[in-house]
Amino acid sequence: MNLKLRLTILSFLQFFVWGAWLITMANFWFGTKHWDGAQFGAVFGTMGIASIFMPTITGIIADRWVNAERIFAALHILYGIVLFFLPHSADPDSFFYVMLLAMCFYMPTIALANSISYTVLKNSDLDVVKDFPPIRVWGTIGFIVAMWITNLTGNKATEGQFYIAGGVAVFLGIYALTLPKCPPQKLIDKNAPLAEQLGLNAFKLFKDYKTALFFLFSMLLGAALQLTNAYGDVFLSEFEHFPKYADSFVVKRSTIIMSISQVSETLFILAIPFFLKKFGIKKVMLMSMIAWVLRFAFFAYGVPEGFGLSLIVLSCIVYGMAFDFFNISGSLFVETTTDKKIRSSAQGLFMMMTNGFGAVFGSYAAGWAIDKFFTHKFTTASSLSAYLETSPDNPTFLEILKKSFNAMVNQDGTLSSVVMVKDWHNIWLSFAAYALILAVLFAVLFKHKHNPEEISQVKH
Repeated sequence: MNLKLRLTILSFLQFFVWGAWLITMANFWFGTKHWDGAQFGAVFGTMGIASIFMPTITGIIADRWVNAERIFAALHILYGIVLFFLPHSADPDSFFYVMLLAMCFYMPTIALANSISYTVLKNSDLDVVKDFPPIRVWGTIGFIVAMWITNLTGNKATEGQFYIAGGVAVFLGIYALTLPKCPPQKLIDKNAPLAEQLGLNAFKLFKDYKTALFFLFSMLLGAALQLTNAYGDVFLSEFEHFPKYADSFVVKRSTIIMSISQVSETLFILAIPFFLKKFGIKKVMLMSMIAWVLRFAFFAYGVPEGFGLSLIVLSCIVYGMAFDFFNISGSLFVETTTDKKIRSSAQGLFMMMTNGFGAVFGSYAAGWAIDKFFTHKFTTASSLSAYLETSPDNPTFLEILKKSFNAMVNQDGTLSSVVMVKDWHNIWLSFAAYALILAVLFAVLFKHKHNPEEISQVKH
């Protein structure tokens, strides 16, 4: 089989086993289990917790002792097995710990997949900057296909999403064992200090001002990276609370609408080599941050009909630039500025800052803020119906009240139980303000002179 095709299959499956549940887990959590937002923030934060230490540990092992493709295979098989048990968790706490275990197995495979692709391409004397993006784009396609399968098979709010991901993950683990060998580089002398032998020298990168600043902004922007993954699909689904939008295509096929974001990714991934060589790492990262501002702002004013629907679609389109320009260019920046002895460890460190500390901060802060500041509580039918832009006697409103909130209207107009509704408009505006602040600070503080030759050296 053609080498690039084999790596393409690897990339496709790598993100398929994530996309099958990542965007729709909120529907399972809120819609099926009826658990609260603060707990959901904690569960979504398991990706960040695992990313704090697991990518770094596996990167060190891949640099020093075990073939990268073997570690990758073992982790995916274990990840798949854990996913089979995940939906059977009886309460939020047990779900949290099982998900944490699953993420400990999955999150390091993202950096490992990059390292495997880089290694195989370089060993075949291919250009990483030119040849890797077209391979990586199939990871996004895999993510899209998984989302569509989950939605169209009626599993976006059921345990089926985890079974789909688990089965494919086990297959991916077995497939990885057929890839070209990626043995440890073992470039570190056996008589070197213990810290160097363990690959902990990657942490010395923080001594360099520019690199340390890069990792700091990676962490802060990483806080925003997963917010739309965590809340995007449930945001669209909750338009079902509004009688005038209850039967809209956006509500019924929210996951397919969200998949426009991943379609956009495929286009922007292919554009990365051009943008990197023409504008350089700083401007590309800055474009990413501005795109995040637009992503959140368009969501804030989006609704399922008319011009508001156009804003939702535009939000999904700019997501491609927001996500890809940060993740791919950041990974290539690490690849071009670190010693080859510690590159796997450095890639793990990049993952630790973005999907680790950043994601934990973002998930917990967002979950707390949404519950405390952006969740409205209603006790009367008149106040709730006014917020949902309808009347208290609207039959659809009464049906939604019973079906979605398990409540009914008492004779005096009060509700049988308190109804809580998220204020998505202000949630997205607050996220947009956060991204805008980061963009301004990054533009002022991060000094990096563009050198086109630096990008070309990635292939060596």
